[in-house]
Amino acid sequence: MDAIAQDKGVAPGDIEIWFGDEARIGQKNKITRRWARRGTRPSAPRDQRTASTYIFGAICPEEGKAVGLILPWCNIAAMNLHLAAISADIAPGRHAALLLDQAGWHLSAKLVVPDNITIVPLPAKCPELNPQENIWQFMRDNWLSNRIFLDADDLIDHCCDAWNKLEAQPWRIMSIGLRDWANGF
Repeated sequence: MDAIAQDKGVAPGDIEIWFGDEARIGQKNKITRRWARRGTRPSAPRDQRTASTYIFGAICPEEGKAVGLILPWCNIAAMNLHLAAISADIAPGRHAALLLDQAGWHLSAKLVVPDNITIVPLPAKCPELNPQENIWQFMRDNWLSNRIFLDADDLIDHCCDAWNKLEAQPWRIMSIGLRDWANGF
């Protein structure tokens, strides 16, 4: 991070560490564990329709901040929208190191990366390094699984509601997302 600080002309303490990723959420969602009285089997509805959407999400665990967009496609144009949204949430005078996996739309030369963001690619095939993956798991386990969505609009509404719940809980973002190796704790 010192190299980013020198290169961008900011103090190392003025760098916000963000983690980003996308999740595809669809009508064919996962069945997750549920509490039930011993000897009973709770119902687990499963939809066979195939409508889906994407949540582009990024968290700054140290600050407890999150930025997300619900978008119909996962491509460079969508990633540009997400970068602009993250940029708007970075504190004035600060700079963000945005850690992402090596998806093609994350590293494309066609990306419009705002001046207050530096993209830092994570090593290939290492999802355990990105706490945004743990955020997806939490959201699916608690707010997006074991349900049948009425239609595509209902799916989008549930995704928006789940992301808004997450944003309203900075302590949860911190508890799921903080990493000793990234935040120096």
